[in-house]
Amino acid sequence: MPELSELTGSERAPYVHQDGSMAIGILTSGGDAPGLNAVIRAIVFSGIQTHGLEFLGIRNGWKGLVDQDVFELVRHDIMGISKQGGTILGTSRTNPFEHGGAERVREVMESTGMDALIAIGGEGTLAAANRLSDLGLPIVGVPKTVDNDLDATDYTFGFDTAVQIATEAMDRLRTTGDSHQRCMVAEVMGRHVGWIALHSGVAAGAHVILIPEKKTSIDQICDWVTKAHGRGRAPLVAVAEGFLLDSMTDVHNERGLDAFGRPRLGGIGEMLAPMIEDRTGIETRATTLGHIQRGGTPTAFDRVLATRLGWGALQMVRERKWGFMVALKGTEIVDVPFAEALGSLKTVPDARYDEVSALFG
Repeated sequence: MPELSELTGSERAPYVHQDGSMAIGILTSGGDAPGLNAVIRAIVFSGIQTHGLEFLGIRNGWKGLVDQDVFELVRHDIMGISKQGGTILGTSRTNPFEHGGAERVREVMESTGMDALIAIGGEGTLAAANRLSDLGLPIVGVPKTVDNDLDATDYTFGFDTAVQIATEAMDRLRTTGDSHQRCMVAEVMGRHVGWIALHSGVAAGAHVILIPEKKTSIDQICDWVTKAHGRGRAPLVAVAEGFLLDSMTDVHNERGLDAFGRPRLGGIGEMLAPMIEDRTGIETRATTLGHIQRGGTPTAFDRVLATRLGWGALQMVRERKWGFMVALKGTEIVDVPFAEALGSLKTVPDARYDEVSALFG
């Protein structure tokens, strides 16, 4: 008989549970983030080792689910993956409601013998999971956003790694800036919030930090740059991709929309650099870190957090707490409704930015 992973669509036979245990599907959706594999490992290892559960891996996020690209996920598949970046399951930005919606998802779950689904992803993924859960599907979630912008959890895995990578990149930019007395502009991720720019900018000693929550004039930016240069420093500007000048009404976007209708951001740093150079006379270069921030080995913090979130998600499945996701509150892992996680973004408070801006220039 062919393996489950070899069958597609209508050819795929229903998965037969061993000893009547529960079979749990796992998918990773949206942008990849360091720590995804640690979540998968924690769920599968603990589920097999402690509870005798069975797991079905879903390739490439919601796309794999609606395409019925499912395989048996066993202990051998998750050996040593906590330290690996990316996701062994693959991911995509597919919106399941554009490919059959709840009816198709229910059909695939029934035909593969999938009793429950753990969806690991960010705002778009959890929004889809919330809609499917409201329509009666047994789903729990694990929050994944490098931007750290989900309001229902204090931190998300991947954020710490992204901050570390951005900080190291800015440290390197400062050495070349110092050598040429240039102003260096480092563009980091941050669609709606500036947590990565704030944390990495502070860590790297940036002279200017620009975040989506705070519109700023080009005159103010140039004033900070000029002051730093006047002290003999090579100015460093950290800017989040979603930052807007006070003269802008929308984010800088040259890359169209993703599957969930959101702008694909990138390029604000390249826009700002010539403006700064024209106004200050200081040679200015821009670097966009982009996907570098998502890649590579996760930090120890992210591995531990991801592991704990995986354990928490598995417990929610066992308790059949459908429509909930795991979250970090203080030092504790808790569960919160999807609706609470999707209600608002966790933005940088004014007080936090005011503390940092005292160091600008």
